[in-house]
Amino acid sequence: MTLSAVILAAGQGTRMKSSLPKVLHRLCGQPMAQYAVDTGRALTGGSPVLVVGHGAEQIRAAIGEQCDYVLQTEQLGTGHAVLQAVPLLHNRGRRALVWYADMPLLTADTLRALAEQQSRNSGPLTLLTVVADDPRGFGRIVRNTGGGVDAIVEEAQATPEQKAIRELNVGAYCFDADFLWSELPRLPVSPKGEYYLTDLIGIAVGRGLRVGAVPLAQPEEAMGINTRVHLAETETIMRRRINRRWMEAGVTMIDPASVYIEPTVSLSPDTTLWPNVQLLGHSTIGSGCVIGPNTFIRHSAIGDNCAITASFVEEAKVENDVHIGPYAHLRKGAHLASGVHMGNFGEVKESYLGPGAKMGHFSYIGDARIGANANIGAGAITCNFDGKSKHLTTIGDDVFIGSDTMLVAPVTLGDRSRTGAGSVVTKNVPEDSLAVGVPARIRKKSAG
Repeated sequence: MTLSAVILAAGQGTRMKSSLPKVLHRLCGQPMAQYAVDTGRALTGGSPVLVVGHGAEQIRAAIGEQCDYVLQTEQLGTGHAVLQAVPLLHNRGRRALVWYADMPLLTADTLRALAEQQSRNSGPLTLLTVVADDPRGFGRIVRNTGGGVDAIVEEAQATPEQKAIRELNVGAYCFDADFLWSELPRLPVSPKGEYYLTDLIGIAVGRGLRVGAVPLAQPEEAMGINTRVHLAETETIMRRRINRRWMEAGVTMIDPASVYIEPTVSLSPDTTLWPNVQLLGHSTIGSGCVIGPNTFIRHSAIGDNCAITASFVEEAKVENDVHIGPYAHLRKGAHLASGVHMGNFGEVKESYLGPGAKMGHFSYIGDARIGANANIGAGAITCNFDGKSKHLTTIGDDVFIGSDTMLVAPVTLGDRSRTGAGSVVTKNVPEDSLAVGVPARIRKKSAG
């Protein structure tokens, strides 16, 4: 490994005004810190080091084993924070990237370019800069006549002339690893009793060593999150990025600004998303689908050529050529096989509907196994809960369930059986039989 990564996530984030650590506030469905960890893994091919402090255990629980953790028990500045990583990274790579976990818009491509620039730099470090009219509290970059960086002047100490400088320090650095690990313990203490990573720039310049700088091509990447206003601004940019990527991959969006897609979702070409669609979690959407408007899909797999209108789909599986809604609800464990039609205001939970089955409007199917080409009439209900336990309803192939039928589980209906409208079925119905009444009785055999 030639490159290591240190991500700083120890700050309290008081301006968020929250009991939750700042880096755990969610951005497009993921903790803010997850973006930096994913980027670190992409850059190094291994585990980045996450320096944690405030809310350390919460952060560990949220991010898991995707990175190595270092605890900064005292908040003594950015230099002190990186110093905590020395035992883990001292012999891991010739270059070390350092950046903040509250900058989720920074891309792997940008940080890779920063590392590549440092590999060509004769000096010990290269930093990322941005040219912007709004300084957002960032330090000003003072360059020398040779184009290198002479100093970073913090806004509070800047002169009026320096405040007019539009090139700003982003807060992402690539160091020669030997320089970083040897100089960190020698950093001077500030009047506040803290050790600042940016003091390494002065040390390098004082020795006549070149400090390089790479301006951002996309200034939005420099946005850090310190308040909930920043969080909302970043969310808008992240959503726009995600939607653009899927449109470039062949997905149509009628109104991209109203479509919400989390980064863990996968879509296929020639699918159309109408306004107010939300695709969350580890959902997959096949090709040729029409989703929405006003559809919510979370942790679900949708096959090819499906149409889902104004419906909720949660932790469900939908095979090819399925039509759902409007106003349908697939709950956890719902599985609709190919060619199923589910009408408006229907609900399915922990149930399988076989190929070609049709489920009428205002029906509820829970804890059921339904065969191929079965027809579930409007208002039909599986009575699956007796107050203590859930019970299974089994419906065979080519069964016809009349409107407003109540199927009191556990109960089995054989292939090609039928129920009359309004029947209450409390006992098994044999194949090729008709059940009617309250309670239902077998009235006659079918002719065929």
